[in-house]
Parts: sequence; structure tokens; C-alpha cells
Amino acid sequence: MTCTADTQPVLSTAVVISSAANFSFKMSAPDRNTNVTERASTSAEKSDEIVDKRGKTNSVVWKWFGYLRSDKLQVSTCCKMCRRVVPTSSGNTSNLFHHLKQFHPIEHSESQKMRHHKSLSQQPVPQTTPPSSSPTPVVSKEKPMQQTQMAAFMPYDKQSKRHKDITKAVTNFLAKDMMPFSTVENVGFRKMISIIDPRYELPGRKYFSRAAIPAFYGEVRERVEEQLKSVSYFATTADLWSSRTSEPYLSLTVHFIDQDWKLVSLCLQTVYFPDDHTGEAIAAGLADALASWGLREDRQVCITTDSGTNIIKAAELNGWTRLQCFGHRLNSAIEKVNQDKRVDRAIGVCKKVVAAFSYSWKKKRDLAAAQEEYHLPKHKLISETPTRWGSRQQMVKRVLEQKRAITEVLSKDKKTRPLVPNWQDVDVLESIDAALSPLLEFTDALSGESYVSVSFLKPVMHLFNTSILKEAEDDTELTRTIKTTVMGYLNQKYDDPAMDNLLDMACLVDPRFKLQYTQEEKREYIKERAVLEMLKGERSVVVREEESREEAMRDTFVPPPKKKRSLASFFSNRPTTTTNTENLSAQQAVERELGNYLLSPHADNDSNPLDWWKVYQNNFPRDARHMRCSQRAQVVLAPYEEASCYCKKAPGLEAALAIYIRHH
Repeated sequence: MTCTADTQPVLSTAVVISSAANFSFKMSAPDRNTNVTERASTSAEKSDEIVDKRGKTNSVVWKWFGYLRSDKLQVSTCCKMCRRVVPTSSGNTSNLFHHLKQFHPIEHSESQKMRHHKSLSQQPVPQTTPPSSSPTPVVSKEKPMQQTQMAAFMPYDKQSKRHKDITKAVTNFLAKDMMPFSTVENVGFRKMISIIDPRYELPGRKYFSRAAIPAFYGEVRERVEEQLKSVSYFATTADLWSSRTSEPYLSLTVHFIDQDWKLVSLCLQTVYFPDDHTGEAIAAGLADALASWGLREDRQVCITTDSGTNIIKAAELNGWTRLQCFGHRLNSAIEKVNQDKRVDRAIGVCKKVVAAFSYSWKKKRDLAAAQEEYHLPKHKLISETPTRWGSRQQMVKRVLEQKRAITEVLSKDKKTRPLVPNWQDVDVLESIDAALSPLLEFTDALSGESYVSVSFLKPVMHLFNTSILKEAEDDTELTRTIKTTVMGYLNQKYDDPAMDNLLDMACLVDPRFKLQYTQEEKREYIKERAVLEMLKGERSVVVREEESREEAMRDTFVPPPKKKRSLASFFSNRPTTTTNTENLSAQQAVERELGNYLLSPHADNDSNPLDWWKVYQNNFPRDARHMRCSQRAQVVLAPYEEASCYCKKAPGLEAALAIYIRHH
């Protein structure tokens, strides 16, 4: 085919157009897909867009809130800044303001300013000369509502009752639960307070440490000092101990019986005691403590302490009657048992076994599997606490209980295989358990009592000798040795004649025991001594109280008006047969009252002797006064060192005392 010159440009143009058309056709399909994707994403963005609320909005908070475009009914309110959904009910905007305050404080501050300016702009301008023809102005109902809404979000005034009550409650929480002052700056604690009451602004730690706790301490001290003014006789317990940070403290607790026959125990102080713990320093510290509370030393019946030589010397230097803590003495008796080489070796094996499981999570896992295989209780092993003999006994009992599972786990590892207790160790542990398990149950019951008076000591020793630590026919040789060692130590320590007389006198005025645990040949002597002490108290205390009452009655007595007698009154005075005690001497009256008391039925062993005396104090007034004096002493120390933090379990006085002294 031939082409002319005129036709060549035309063909070239046609080829170019055709190529361009083909290229356009090839590229049109991807372009169409891209446009579809862009249009879909644009529509999705529009549906996720937050739009303003439809209709009229009276609150300024809607500047920061709206609804998703896809939410046609505008049900779920969203924050424009963080896009969180904030629940609202029936147009209430309280949650919206709270959301701004919690998550967007700058915007919240701006919203408060806008609300304030809006409320000012809506206030009507007062007119000085209102026209007479004008109608009565209509009071706006929106203004009180807006002011109420503003007040609901404004912080409390620091002098308001609500702010003071919450601050006092937080102060009491810090003191009672021994919480550090930094608690009030913890994020979780501050959030909890803001949820409970958003209007309350929690003060910082410096306010509580420098103002709130010292003020609380002052209130408590005044209340306690007022309570101590009515105390005639009291007993104390004192102890030196160390905190978890190895800081030394000296604690003093006072015990007395109030007018309602209730035992009151108050921890007067827990003071930092960095001086050398010599007898002289402790004696001066205890004497200063009593003087600072206005307590006279001659009114102290006795002081209960542990067996430390320094605190024993302190009591001797002050001339105070001292009573040994029964718990410490029992602990010392059981420590004597550990001097036996067989016991010492078996206890050492127990400690190593427990340590092997304490520091290995794999062995703990294997122990749980072995317990399930052998159908053993799923109990953890117990570690020993050096100052608590009961924890050692619990450790032994738990190792014996889990013996099969322990052997199974330790035998699998060649490193721990030598720790498996052999049969000799098991026999020794079983002998220890047979001797001391009943004692552990008894001491658990003893420590569970809120008040263990000195009158309990004689019955407890009798129970040990005749039942708990009495040798049985099926006891092993080691079990008998342990019982004999413990009982011999206790009998030796309580064999002092002066101590024995004190315990007999305490039992005498306890209506549950009286002379039941006193030796037959000593009963008359104890009665005579009781009569002398009651006469002494009669002369020194009772006479002064009666004279003061008589003087008060003479000053305020007004004779009643004389009335005319009726005929029936002449027949009402019939002769009666009463015992005349007016002609008896004071000693004879005391002896008769004591005899009547001893002949009265014993109180039940589970009863509280103080409740008994509250009922029968009018029948035996002299005995009741003697009871108030002799039954204040405790035989078990207040458990100071049982709490690793300062004074955590000490009874009585609010812990604000301990906290304030600790930090000052």
C-alpha cells in the first residue's frame, strides 16, 4: 500500500490518538478503584466525625463535647479532645464537667470562667426609678438553678463543716491504721477521695504531719488525762523492742478498772529510746513517763516486764513491785529444751527443709502436686520466728504433716536429697510434738484472751502440773524429758515465797478461784493478810471518801416538808430481825465480810470476774475495793514487739500518740 505525502501526517496523528486512547483505557481501571477507596474512607471519616449537639444548648460545656455523625439519635456523648464516651442522663452535664476536671484540667478551668461570665451577663440590671406603668418584673428561674449547679462543682471552703469532717476522718485513718503520711499523695488514694466527694480538696502530707496529727494527738491526750484523774490504783506493762528498721523504742501501758468495773488499758507512750539501755536510763525513762501523765508511783500495784536484766534492774531502782511476763517465762522454759543435742539437730533439719522450699518456686509447685497425689492438706510450710516459740512448734507440726510430700520432692533432686529427714529425726520431731502440742493449744487460748489477770497464774500452773505437762504412760523417753525440763523451770521461777503470796492474794479476790489453789496450811495466813490490807485501805482511802461525801451532803441537804401521817402508816413498821454490825469493830466487820464472801458460791470459770464484782459490790464493799487494787496486774505483756511497726497492737490509746512521738 502506498501513501501520499498528504496522507502521512493524518496517519501519524491517528496512531498517536489511538495509542493515547489505549493508554487511557489501561489506566482507567486502577484509577477508578483508587477513587472508590478514597470515597469510602472519606465517608467513614465523616461518620466518625464529632458534630455539635442539635438544638439549643444552655451549658458552655458543649463546646468540648458532641456526638458522632453516625449517632443519628445523639445518644452517646463524646469528648472532642480524647473521643471518650461520657455517659449522661436526661441532659445532665455533671459528668461532662467532671470529665474535663479529671482529664482536661485546662479546659475545665476555661469552662468555669465561661460559666462565671455567662452567669454575670444573665443577671438583670437593677433599675433606680422603675416606671409605675410597667408590669411587675418576672423573677428568672434559671438564675437559682445555675447558681446551684455552680455550687455543686466549686471546692469546699476549708472552714466548712464538710471539709473539716473529711479531713478529720483521713487523719483518723492515718493514725488508727498506722499508715505513712505519703499515703495522702498516692495516686490511687487521691483518686478514691475525688470519686467519693469531687468537691473535697485533699491536703498534702505536710499538713497532716505538721498540723492534723499533732492536733489529733492533743485531743486524745486531753481525753486520756481526764480519764486518768479518777484512777486510784493502777498497774503497768513496759517493754523495750525494735522496729523493722532496727530503731529502739520504749513502750508503757497502764491498766486500771473504771467505775463501771471495766478493765481499761491505755498505751501511754511509745518513745524513741536511742540511749544506752542501762537500768538507770530505763528507770529514769519509766519514772518520767508516769510523772508526765500525773500518775503517782505509790499508786502503782506492780509493773509487768520481760526477763531482761536491764529492765529488772530499772524496776528495782525505782522500788516497784515487778511481775514476770508469763509468756516470756514460758518461752525461756522451752528454750531449755533446745539444749538437748537430739532436739537441736532435728530442729536444724526442719529449718533447712523449710528454707529449701521457701526460695524455690519449682519446689513449691512440686510440693502442691505431691500433696494432691497423697491426698494431703494443701498447706504451706511454716518458717520459725526466733522470738516466738509457738512458731517453732508450728513448723515441726507442719513438717510432720507433710512428711510424705516433702520426701517425694526432695528425693528427686540430688542437691536436696541429703535434706530428707531420716527416721531418727522423725522420731525426735514426733516426741517434741507430743510434748509441746498441748502447750501450744493452751497458749493460743491464753493469748486470745483480751485480759489475763494475775489471778490466772496459780490455776495455770496447777493445770500444767496435773494435766498438760504431766507424764503419761505412753510417752517416749524424750517426751518425758521435755515435760520435766519445762515444768521444772517454771516451778523454780514461781517458787519465791513473796511471789507465791502475791498469787494467793490475787486468787482470793477472784470469785472463780478464791482459796481453791492455795495450800491448806497457808489459807489462814492469806485470810489474815487480806484482812490487814483491807483495814489499811479502809483507813487510808475509804474514810476520806466517806467524809467528803458527808460534807457534800450536809452542804446540799434540804429537809423534806413534814407530812401528816395516815392511819396505815402506823401498821407499816413491823419489827425485823437484822444483824447489827454497828457494834462490831472495824476488824470484826472486815472478817465477817470476808467470811461471807468465801462462803458465797464460786463464779463460773468462763465468766468475767469484773462482771461478778459489778453485781455483788454492794454485798462485799471492802472486798470489792481490794479487788480493784489487786486485779489490775497482767501476767502477759501487751504484745508490743509482735508488731514490727511501732505500737501496732498495743491496746488502748489511739495510735496518734505513737505516730506523733515517732515522727517528732
